[in-house]
Amino acid sequence: MTLPGLRERKKQRTRDALTRVALELFTTQGYERTTVDEIVDAVEVSQRTFFRYFSSKEEVAFAVQQMVEERFVHALGQRPPDEAPLDAMRNAVLCAWDTIGEAIAEVVPVELHLRTYRMIESTPALLAVHLRRSTEMEETIAGIIAAREGLDVDEDPRPRIAVAAFSGVMRVTGQMWGRGTDQSLEAIRALTEEYLDHLGPALAPHWRNAAGERTAP
Repeated sequence: MTLPGLRERKKQRTRDALTRVALELFTTQGYERTTVDEIVDAVEVSQRTFFRYFSSKEEVAFAVQQMVEERFVHALGQRPPDEAPLDAMRNAVLCAWDTIGEAIAEVVPVELHLRTYRMIESTPALLAVHLRRSTEMEETIAGIIAAREGLDVDEDPRPRIAVAAFSGVMRVTGQMWGRGTDQSLEAIRALTEEYLDHLGPALAPHWRNAAGERTAP
């Protein structure tokens, strides 16, 4: 009974090593300039082994991001059914951020994951993939929200609209964090919370009071 467990752990170590080396190369010398040969040579495995775990360089570039997204989807599925849709998404993402650091660190250093995020945002080929994956993730989340509310996602537009608003805040958060000086996990978590807190006020009918003065954000 212990042999399969040992085999699985060895496979996971190999996958993690390929991920770690690939992301380090992508972020230091560029995604386009990094070859699969360089990755496998650094890990001392064959190309055949690489393609046993990943279908392409693109897939390994998003390996940790995929894990983060799965953690959020799981957290959303665990939210109490009486939470409003935007509250459920907000609480799910903050809950995921509270525990994701340890999960990321089991695969790659957190600092490397954060560098990878910035690399994806600045690499046109990967940014296009990132936007496509984001669209697919929005569909998944809209389906979860619709199911929570007992709605047909194709008949009622509210789940997709709520998810689009939420996702827009998340994209802005990532962009603002990437431009800042504090690029720690704690910083992006705090910025996420702050910007999500502004979602309601941003959707208010007016941003000025009766005297024509701007209200505080």
